[in-house]
Amino acid sequence: MNNGKVAIVTGATSGIGWAVAKRLGKDGFTIVVNGIDREKGAKRVAELTADGITAEFCGFDVRKEDEVASNIKQIGEKYGRIDVLVNNAGGLGGRSRFEEMTTEFYRNVMALNLDSVFFASRAAIPFLKKGDNSTIINYTSNAGWNAGGPGAGMYGTSKAAVHTITRALAKDLAEYGIRVNAVSPGTIDTDFHIGIKSTKPEVFKSWANNIMLKRLGQPDDVAGVVSFLASKDAAFLTAETIQIGGGQALGI
Repeated sequence: MNNGKVAIVTGATSGIGWAVAKRLGKDGFTIVVNGIDREKGAKRVAELTADGITAEFCGFDVRKEDEVASNIKQIGEKYGRIDVLVNNAGGLGGRSRFEEMTTEFYRNVMALNLDSVFFASRAAIPFLKKGDNSTIINYTSNAGWNAGGPGAGMYGTSKAAVHTITRALAKDLAEYGIRVNAVSPGTIDTDFHIGIKSTKPEVFKSWANNIMLKRLGQPDDVAGVVSFLASKDAAFLTAETIQIGGGQALGI
């Protein structure tokens, strides 16, 4: 049943974003699915619609300021409000050690993980002010604390910045009743890890040994927490980061 509220999920055509879009749709939100693959986006919208969820695809590159601003403004004006913004889009962007890192690589990783949050949040704020129990949900990572593995230092740097901008946005928007939180997924079984999963499946499976609950996470594990953060049950929760890693952050 549609609750009249609108949720935008960036990078929602696959992986965790797709699980979040489905879950929020089942919670009653009208879902705006963002991505850059229009064919895939149309397919996802068809799947949501078949489940009785009101949805549409909005194609834009979260790294590009003008595209983000114009598209989110268009969404806000169409519905007259935005209730939830899930800044799900992001990624490793490849691996590079600092000595040989190009400025282009550096800027791309920061754009993908940090600029995207800034651009989308800034554009959505005027419409979040018109929403009900409005909230922004960002994604950080263990890499934001441990600086990432070999070659992932810039990814870790960008995710540490997401942790801080989440708290800064929460301070800035509290007077409007807009909540801002982040989730920090651990090792989730998605295409994010497809490289090692396809070339070294035994290594991929062994990762579960370093997790307290002895399993890898699933996209729905993250979607459930995002659903909670978007609900009235989390109405007094802001400026927080929730670890979703089966205890992985504490080590074994």
